[in-house]
Amino acid sequence: MSKNTVCLWYDGAALEAATFYAATFPDSAVVAVHRAPGDFPSGKEDDVLMVEFKVMGIPCLGLNGGPAFKHNEAFSFQVATDDQAETDRLWNAIVENGGEESACGWCKDKWGVSWQITPRVLMDAVTGPDRAAAKRAFDAMMDMRKIDVAAIEAARRG
Repeated sequence: MSKNTVCLWYDGAALEAATFYAATFPDSAVVAVHRAPGDFPSGKEDDVLMVEFKVMGIPCLGLNGGPAFKHNEAFSFQVATDDQAETDRLWNAIVENGGEESACGWCKDKWGVSWQITPRVLMDAVTGPDRAAAKRAFDAMMDMRKIDVAAIEAARRG
């Protein structure tokens, strides 16, 4: 196990979530599945208790801790995409698998984990030295759900 691991709390769906992430994102995999050695408040002996996985190289642990805690937008994975095709593929995989859209490139998977599907062109535009171009790109982004790369580039150009 890695020295620093992101621990994500699930209500019995850690293996399902980890399997989805491994199938959806590059450099992702289910590493190990650990079953409970005894009964616990939200499960029984031999139920899946923890799942070690990685998401785009980041070590994670899915803990089937039960219904006590829910995910929220205070934590998210930000995924830098290279083009509209990659943005569409990842966004659609999350949203069309029971997730939901939010604003400005954010979406939530069906387990409540938040994702920022962020084209590199957007980050380059809003952090660039031309503050007027940055504002135009930022203002364009504020009206979007999934980021439209061509619209960001057009706004940046003015």
